[in-house]
Amino acid sequence: MEQYLTVNVVTPNGLVFDHHAEKVVAVTTNGELGILANHAPIIAPLDIEEVRVKRIDSENHTNWVAVNGGVIEVRDNVVTIIADSAERARDIDVTRAQRAKQRAEESIEKAKESTDVDELRRAEVALHRALNRINVSEHR
Repeated sequence: MEQYLTVNVVTPNGLVFDHHAEKVVAVTTNGELGILANHAPIIAPLDIEEVRVKRIDSENHTNWVAVNGGVIEVRDNVVTIIADSAERARDIDVTRAQRAKQRAEESIEKAKESTDVDELRRAEVALHRALNRINVSEHR
């Protein structure tokens, strides 16, 4: 019997992704994690990064999802990602992401001038999220 993973990406706004996969690659706060069928159970915090899902329906069918933090849980061939926010490559509004990048860059400059460490950190996270969305959108 062929083994595969069921992959779900959930945000506070609902289900973003639900498919069967051969392999999932996600970036945790400790580095890249590759998941195949029958992976040991794990729960790990996710970084702001792309998640790659190699689907089972075609040799070259890979989906990319921009995940902005959260956690990944693997158990019994089910990969569940609970994310603060997430978007599939095909759903990303690139113009909006470019504007968010520009706003974040401006906020970083202002925060550096005012030496507001918290504001600088928030702006850097916003920039990381915008760049993640832009990079993932290139995989349409």
